[in-house]
Amino acid sequence: MRNTYPSDISCEKFEKIRLILESVRKKTKPRRLGLYELFCGVLYVLKSGCQWRMLPKEFPRWRNFYDYFKKWSKKTNEDRENVLEIVFKKIGWREQWSKYQNKLLHH
Repeated sequence: MRNTYPSDISCEKFEKIRLILESVRKKTKPRRLGLYELFCGVLYVLKSGCQWRMLPKEFPRWRNFYDYFKKWSKKTNEDRENVLEIVFKKIGWREQWSKYQNKLLHH
């Protein structure tokens, strides 16, 4: 069990976006890390502005979070929205995504 951080999303908000996040990954084998944990790790980097490799040690391997960030950042439709844009809009955090997306794509 890891510490909670101000960047963590509530379980209630997470349940609103769980299916959207799950839709990105093929279901060929069970996920080793919980989706909530992965999403909170991505939020930690977005809000803190730290580099992926600087995630606190209590989080699992940084590469896991970065790989999911890349998947969720890929454009998904003709409107050019990606999964992170869609989920942030759904939970009311669209402005935060706009603020950090360019910076993080170059980490």
